[in-house]
Amino acid sequence: MSARYTLEQIRRFWTEQVRQHGQSPAASWSDQPVIEMETREILKWLEDGDEVLDVGCGNGYSTVQFAIQKKIQIKGLDYIPEMIEQARLRLKDINHMLLGAVTFDVGDITALKEAEGAYDKIIAIRVLINLDSWDNQVKGLHECIRVLKTGGLLLLSEATLQGWKQLNRFRAEWEMPPIPMPPFNLYLDQDRVIKEASPELELIELADFASTYYVGTRVLKPLLIQALGLDVDVADPNMEWNRWFAQLPAFGDYGTQKLFVFRKRQ
Repeated sequence: MSARYTLEQIRRFWTEQVRQHGQSPAASWSDQPVIEMETREILKWLEDGDEVLDVGCGNGYSTVQFAIQKKIQIKGLDYIPEMIEQARLRLKDINHMLLGAVTFDVGDITALKEAEGAYDKIIAIRVLINLDSWDNQVKGLHECIRVLKTGGLLLLSEATLQGWKQLNRFRAEWEMPPIPMPPFNLYLDQDRVIKEASPELELIELADFASTYYVGTRVLKPLLIQALGLDVDVADPNMEWNRWFAQLPAFGDYGTQKLFVFRKRQ
């Protein structure tokens, strides 16, 4: 396993990503079908009139999708200034499409400037896994709790150790090598997160929304390519194969990416 990045290395990595990809969703992740699935899953929990904070919003791709489909007030924060620059440029092009209102600013999940209890819903998409230690992940989690209203929802879409290990067990049965954890990520132990949050948050749902997609694209697809001897890029997320698997219902517990839905206790 390659050495984990420091926090400064993680910042440099994401700065380079946005410089390379601009407003494309690839600035956050090349696997756009999962981003679209994730967006649909989060939208289930948003309601017209919500005050929403999207922490770690990247270049604003998902943030804007939420406000196009729901009449919400949403603020996107990211600690990479170049991400926020691209997010603001995006707003200029799609402002006429919005049902809600969107603003963007630079912000750090471990030290939010937002007022206590200010938001009905807080969204954090692959943010905690981009911190360099469990201690910083805990800081980020508790900052989200602090600025969430009582009775409000915290929607964490994060990669989990449990899903990652389960997927690699599936691959191992077919003598496939394990998928490594990227050095800029520190996947979450879902049980540890739930325990840490439990004094203040009630877990409503843990949605393994991408399980079928992961089986289709990380197990079946490479096996088929190998069996047929094809010269096909197994990591290409823009294939019809990927798009088709992204439409299927989720079955099993093989999705690395999961959505935690927490409600702040009274």
